[in-house]
Amino acid sequence: MTTHIRLAHSPDADDAFMFYGLAKGKIDTEGLEYEHILKDIQTLNDWAKEGRMEVTAISAHAYAYVKDKYSILTHGGSIGKNYGPQIVAKSPIKMESLKGKKIAVPGKLTSAYLALKIRFPDFEEVVVPFDEIMEEVVKGTVDAGLLIHEGQLTHQEKGLVKILDLGEWWYQETQLPLPMGLNAIRRDLPEDVKIKTSRHLKQSIQYSLDHRSEALDYALAFGRGLSRDVADRFVGMWVNDRTVDMGDEGKKSVREFLKQGESLGLIPPVGEIEFVN
Repeated sequence: MTTHIRLAHSPDADDAFMFYGLAKGKIDTEGLEYEHILKDIQTLNDWAKEGRMEVTAISAHAYAYVKDKYSILTHGGSIGKNYGPQIVAKSPIKMESLKGKKIAVPGKLTSAYLALKIRFPDFEEVVVPFDEIMEEVVKGTVDAGLLIHEGQLTHQEKGLVKILDLGEWWYQETQLPLPMGLNAIRRDLPEDVKIKTSRHLKQSIQYSLDHRSEALDYALAFGRGLSRDVADRFVGMWVNDRTVDMGDEGKKSVREFLKQGESLGLIPPVGEIEFVN
């Protein structure tokens, strides 16, 4: 039986917060040993195509390319209800004026990229590391930028203006939250290991929410210089009741998001989505 589980996630404040309980031995792991592997989401998406990690964070978008190797865990998802990735520019402009223009995006497998392509397919994408996108917009090397992570809260400090919140747009269109990140578990693991791992992730997230101050102290080390107040707001956006368990609404949102991508020919056919409860 597999007892060593490589748990791969992003080196971000929200992921650090939710995995605090596991990382610091605050919960009983019932004989399973977790090794935390920290990499950016683009790398994790690429690794998931190879099935490299037992458990990994992936973009919801990326599931279309790794479904043969992974099932989705119902715990640990980053799902924004009426908020999400943002398009920003140096001045207030209409979204339609960006037709054919350069927009900096954080990776072609990110959920933010798929959401933007569903909403606004006609633009020239420029792939830029997510934490450099605001600078590229400020310098004028691109006409707009697609922000994920804390840039959603801090772009005004750079003098940038929000043009569109894709989470708001998605909610108006579907009345559903917008799934960004998911935790996935390899299909070839024994069923009892899948169930235990699912339980441990849920317990870790709940522990952090129940011990918010100490978990936030830990997460601040991964916050790229965020103030405690901004880090707390950022964590609150992406670690909440929907993270503890996405529930039926969360599952429906994942299905609808991928269905729309599929219907527009943006991703390969997905078929039935397997969730591990």
